Amino acid sequence: MENSITNYVLDVEKLITFLNKKNITESPISISKETTQQFIYEISASINPRSQARIISGLKSFFNYLIFEDYRADNPMDLIEAPKIGRKLPDTLSVEEINDLIDAIDLSKPEGERNRAMLETLYGCGLRVSELTNLRLSDLFFKEDFIRVTGKGDKQRFVPISNINKKYINIYKDEIRNHLNIKKGFEDILFLNRRGRQLTRAMIFTIIKQLAETIGLKKTISPHTLRHSFATHLLENGADLRAIQQMLGHESITTTEVYVHIDRKHLSQVIENYHPRK
Repeated sequence: MENSITNYVLDVEKLITFLNKKNITESPISISKETTQQFIYEISASINPRSQARIISGLKSFFNYLIFEDYRADNPMDLIEAPKIGRKLPDTLSVEEINDLIDAIDLSKPEGERNRAMLETLYGCGLRVSELTNLRLSDLFFKEDFIRVTGKGDKQRFVPISNINKKYINIYKDEIRNHLNIKKGFEDILFLNRRGRQLTRAMIFTIIKQLAETIGLKKTISPHTLRHSFATHLLENGADLRAIQQMLGHESITTTEVYVHIDRKHLSQVIENYHPRK
């Protein structure tokens, strides 16, 4: 909220600076639609569409406030539309980069086995970081090759888990976790810190950032990058979009469809290889 207020103030200050620079005698109370259009046109040359859309939204709210307080009868921004903003495509890693990250884990340290199991689970099951930190022993259905994941809005889904992923979780459980002094309330949490408590989201971010630095990875990555890579690699290898949607726990297929746009080259190759009229 505090950041939003600061941004609104900056937006109004930009408008006033523009008025002063152009020697326009209008104030926010009297400014015309033509002048606001001129202001937006000028700033659009120097800022990206996302920032432009935020300024337009902020000024519309500001003028609506002036109307509410009876300083104005109309909103001079009414006819100005925000630019269309394309969805930012998520960053992904190649299979080689993911292997390099996992290979960089120092297995001589007790947390090494835990970190390997966590990265394998983030990538192998496509989990959100909060889903990983909340994963419980009682969520592991290894005989059935599934784990139970509690996602947004406490909605649960079952996600397949591979033999290699199960192997590394079992190594961590048997060789590391069983020897921890687990604090009360965390007995069922799978991934724990050295003090026997649940890991924080920030700790997972730090672990992945440090591994990226170790291998000299130039991309800016986070735990979510492994989730994006999970979806992208499945799609590239022919998985059904609906199946990916279910595994990611997306409410709507349109959320999953962002992955269709990641690798146009790959999809073009699919048409080239398989369409009868290629």
